Amino acid sequence: MSDRRIEALSELNQATAAAVLDLIGAAADADGRPAVSEQGRLYVRRDGTAGVRHLLLWTPREEPGGAVGTGDPGTSDDSGSPGGSDGPRDSGEEGEEGEELTGYAQIDGTDPIEAPAAEFLIHPARRSRGHGRALGDALLAATGKRLRVWAHGGHPAARHLAAVLNLKLFRELHQMRRPLDAELSGLPEPRLPEGVTVRTFVPGQDEAAWLAVNAAAFAHHPEQGGLTLRDLEDREAEGWFDPAGFFLACRGPAMAGFHWTKVHDDEGLGEVYVVGVAPSEQGGGLGKALTSIGLRHLARDRGLRTAMLYVDADNTPAVAVYERLGFTVHETDLMYRTEN
Repeated sequence: MSDRRIEALSELNQATAAAVLDLIGAAADADGRPAVSEQGRLYVRRDGTAGVRHLLLWTPREEPGGAVGTGDPGTSDDSGSPGGSDGPRDSGEEGEEGEELTGYAQIDGTDPIEAPAAEFLIHPARRSRGHGRALGDALLAATGKRLRVWAHGGHPAARHLAAVLNLKLFRELHQMRRPLDAELSGLPEPRLPEGVTVRTFVPGQDEAAWLAVNAAAFAHHPEQGGLTLRDLEDREAEGWFDPAGFFLACRGPAMAGFHWTKVHDDEGLGEVYVVGVAPSEQGGGLGKALTSIGLRHLARDRGLRTAMLYVDADNTPAVAVYERLGFTVHETDLMYRTEN
């Protein structure tokens, strides 16, 4: 048997999907955050999505206590390794006899304009063995060397692998954080434009209107603006979804904007998940008011003491707004791409 085997699938069965999610979880435990985004993990759970492909890297099974590697430059979020790991979790009947799931990559080709986007990882106990380079080469081959790759957290090992694969940095996504307290220190009172009221999202009623405003507000940002009804319903089915933290601004019956908050219970974090304002309402302070309303909810109603959000580093106006609200950069995700 060779040292590794890579297979490409357009759909994962239930057992393989569970094994992939276990692998993502094991790497997240070691690295501090998942190497595959929320949308990517939803794709793993789905029966299949047009334009999305999965690459599975299998290696001969190792017994617990066998030789393990540390710090493989072999994944888009691949740094560090917990000593004494028990190794990759059993994938059940999947793979050939004597194999274990060691690496995973996902290719998202749903954007009709941009190059396919990828995320990938190697189990922490199997790094420093060339698996990450092999998976990266497989991604390049599968996409005809037209590829964008996320490095969540921007760890040194990921930067090294990007250089080895001749990928160039072109996007930085800041994760910003600020402390919260019951007194709402530093948070301005929300000032809504005249004629605008705020209520919370009603599942089964507001989906179509929200999708329309989201698409218009993020027409320049296909990752967010391209969300579909299925994408929204997938999130509504997640355990973290709480309509009480999903605020809608309305001018009469028309939706004018929104602030969708998210709570990460395991980390004690509240997230400014997404704030959007209809183009006709932009420039009147609605986004700032909605942001303040959501942060007050996270602090007072949910009792959280830290808030976070994501914003592109080159979105200077948005970064300035968040800095004035007390946010500072916590870490930065990097996106690399092949040169055309």
